[in-house]
Amino acid sequence: MKGIAHFSVGIALASFFQQAVQAGSEGNPLYFILGGVFGLLPDTLDFKFYKFLYKRDIEISPDPKDPDPQVVADGLAFAVNKTFDTGKPVRIKLNTIRLGSDLWRQYKMKFDVGNRKVIASIGPVVRTDQSVVKEYSGKEKKASATLVCGIKPDYEVETTIDILDGPLFMMTPSADGRIIPAFIPWHREWSHSFIVGLLFALVGAVAWSPLAGVISFFAYGAHILLDQLGFLGSNLFYPFHASRRAGGMKLIHSGDMLPNFGTVWLSCLAIFWNLYRDLSWQITAFNPLKLVFYGVIIPLTLFILLRRFLVARNSKPGVDAERESTGDDYL
Repeated sequence: MKGIAHFSVGIALASFFQQAVQAGSEGNPLYFILGGVFGLLPDTLDFKFYKFLYKRDIEISPDPKDPDPQVVADGLAFAVNKTFDTGKPVRIKLNTIRLGSDLWRQYKMKFDVGNRKVIASIGPVVRTDQSVVKEYSGKEKKASATLVCGIKPDYEVETTIDILDGPLFMMTPSADGRIIPAFIPWHREWSHSFIVGLLFALVGAVAWSPLAGVISFFAYGAHILLDQLGFLGSNLFYPFHASRRAGGMKLIHSGDMLPNFGTVWLSCLAIFWNLYRDLSWQITAFNPLKLVFYGVIIPLTLFILLRRFLVARNSKPGVDAERESTGDDYL
């Protein structure tokens, strides 16, 4: 989930506590602030701090003028093979290829599990919004390198590297003799643990109040549970559990629009209801069922109808032919 979704859920959880709502109405927003802050805290620890402290054994920086996919493939294969030979983890960073203030060369790497290969390809030039700039792109170049052992990716087999910062993999030996290319291993390691969340909550309880600790823990834990819907998973009980992350449920990707928007929308509805029920005045006959009807069912129905209309419209032969003739594509 994106940060705004975690932030919204944290505030929504705080709103379920009447004491927090009462304090807010009296001018003390502490509990809502704690809900939002602790809802964001696990990712903040990773992306703002721990990421920059994490060790790197190898870095790959393709030449911006003439990027060679063989360099990428060979570097990844070397990291895997060295881990297999030595039995020790190897961390390898894939840097992005920046061409200008708003231009990046996109490239991809793929673990071909069945054939024991790493495949790398140099792709198009993109802007920071990841839209393709065709006039600068040129032809795709591919290369591959052979692995001496089997691999067991803990994330998706293909990774795209284009804008801002590139990913880091930690090649780790497994009990079955294969190598696990752990994707961004610094993320969701110790920070996404219920135990760590409990420790932060205890600090909050001592610093402010028991309720502050409870809200902090719920917001922190909700972040972890939401992340489990994705692919990467978290190390749920660090340091008492194994050092590796438990796999996610693989239901959504963290950047998917609908789950993030839906989470924010439902959080807002929950906040609205929890604030409304504490008011001294009430709208006649308004209840949670009507809130669900007007706030969920009607918007969802309208969205489905609009989506079907747009899909049907875009699938018309005339529209497809017009797209093809103008060079438009589905970016």
